[in-house]
Amino acid sequence: MGSPGAQRHAHAARLAELLAVPYISMGTLVRQELNPRSCLYKKIANSVNEGKLVPEDIIFGLLTRRLEEGYHSGETGFILDGIPRTRLQAEILDQITKIDLVVNFKCIDDCLVKKKFGSDICSHCRKPFDARNSESTSLNPCLATRTRHAQLKSSTAVDLDASRVEKIRIYSEQSKLLEEYYRKQKKLLDIQVSGGPGETWRGLLEALRLEHIEPAPSPHKLTV
Repeated sequence: MGSPGAQRHAHAARLAELLAVPYISMGTLVRQELNPRSCLYKKIANSVNEGKLVPEDIIFGLLTRRLEEGYHSGETGFILDGIPRTRLQAEILDQITKIDLVVNFKCIDDCLVKKKFGSDICSHCRKPFDARNSESTSLNPCLATRTRHAQLKSSTAVDLDASRVEKIRIYSEQSKLLEEYYRKQKKLLDIQVSGGPGETWRGLLEALRLEHIEPAPSPHKLTV
């Protein structure tokens, strides 16, 4: 789990690869059902078109099916991404499977802005770049030649619309109860997101005591 902009998806997928366990993304499971031949297509499509959340019975039905398939195929672990988002979902999840550890990527407010809106945009070619990263300067011909038309605009000037602000606010409120739930179970591991993704990744490996291992040929079980 993690704050908007904390890049938890990338870290979760990379960790699953390192441990040689499946990466299970709820978003992917739902999108796979957005096929007219799926019996769930209409229900999911209606929710998406109306801007509503996919019903929890569908969410947990898909997850249960995926976990059962993994069990029958011999999987002994997994990295789950995208659920739970609320304490109620966490309680339901505990009835479905055992969760050993919850990694919580925490991103402070200014980090959220930098991650989501902090990249600069060239007003001429419209390519994004990070002014703090010399590599992005070399990859952007406008910056490399410093042409006069390459007037830079900070993407923070792009409208930080109310819906995004509301999503961040809702996440902050919901995550408090969720964090408390897993903290009481002594399963919560907070990872501070700061600097570049490489720095966060190193911090994650150190916290999990995995900094010295190579990608595993067989599943490893994480314990607190």
